[in-house]
Amino acid sequence: MVTGEKSGQWGTLTNANWNLIEQISGGYTVQTLNAGGSGANTTTLTEDDGATGATVATRVIIFGAVSPETIAGNKIVTFPVGVENFYLIKNSTSGTYTVQLKAASGSGATVTWATGDKGWKLLYFDGVATNTGVVDIGMGDVTATSTTTLSNKTLTAPKIVDGGFIADGGGDENLVFGEVGTPVNEFKITNAATGSGPILSAISTSATDSNIDINVTPLGTGNVNLLADTVQCGDLNAAVTVTSNGTGDLILNTNNGSSSSDITITDAANGDISFTNNGTGNVVFNDAAYNPETSLTDDTTITWDAQAMPITKVTLTANRILAAPTNGAAGQFISLLVIQDAGGTNTLTWNAVFEFPSETAPTLTATGDLADLFVFRYHNSKWLQVGATLALTVA
Repeated sequence: MVTGEKSGQWGTLTNANWNLIEQISGGYTVQTLNAGGSGANTTTLTEDDGATGATVATRVIIFGAVSPETIAGNKIVTFPVGVENFYLIKNSTSGTYTVQLKAASGSGATVTWATGDKGWKLLYFDGVATNTGVVDIGMGDVTATSTTTLSNKTLTAPKIVDGGFIADGGGDENLVFGEVGTPVNEFKITNAATGSGPILSAISTSATDSNIDINVTPLGTGNVNLLADTVQCGDLNAAVTVTSNGTGDLILNTNNGSSSSDITITDAANGDISFTNNGTGNVVFNDAAYNPETSLTDDTTITWDAQAMPITKVTLTANRILAAPTNGAAGQFISLLVIQDAGGTNTLTWNAVFEFPSETAPTLTATGDLADLFVFRYHNSKWLQVGATLALTVA
């Protein structure tokens, strides 16, 4: 207004100007987007010089409605060319569609809210149809439904709900999190320098837990596959135990048991360890395989556990009786070295389960400190003599 204009209207116009300033400095404007119905359509933000209510005169704009407006297609919202300013804008629409903000004409840059992005953006519009156009300054709001790229951000304690997940680049579940009522034990992942492997360890926030398992649980009959040529076990040179979980046998084979021999450790009292060859395969020992020599207790009646002590000896200090060996198995071989004490002349009476050639038990060497060696094979509840070597010097 120039001097002398608008006589009698200065109060009204001044109040209108103050209302414009108030609109710019505070409050917000709601802009609905579904006026064009379904499909892609354009909503133009208004610029009305000197009048309140112009959309671009407000720095805070909500697309859709305060309560989400359901849109029926992808939407385009345009800024009028010539208006340069910054804006805080929220996409508050509902529905799986995009909202794009651009200049009203020309080919300037655009900013787009993706289908799941319903958050706030801090934007700058340079007012030019071409050039830089609309710029996202970078205040992307992370909400429960937003799709936000976090680049080089430090997360100190993000919370993921029970069943929540971290997704891959395609949005598919990659790592799913579960929760218990009172969690105290957890995983810790530690990276490593050159020459060392990263570490997955169990830790506890509870002072009462000092020994914590790590459980890997496949679904159904799924397997745990360790894709390494060598799997190492053991903690700081400690003994290693590989065991089944529960009452199942422990079976070692190759290629998931296909055309493979196997070793089975049976889970049972007095259980066997079985070597089962595939086809014409053999159990091959490339180095010596032996039973350590044990010693029977010299007593009036000498007892012998054939399973625990297959290779054994006894030194006689008087006339003795040898009881029937226990725990024999068909086809088993056992060996006994009978040694005379220094005085010699001690006799040994054999139990009836021992079978000798011509039904005649051997007579022990009577000379002191000499020994007789006997080998037997178990068959049909009898210990059959395989061989005997007498008068051996063993001292």
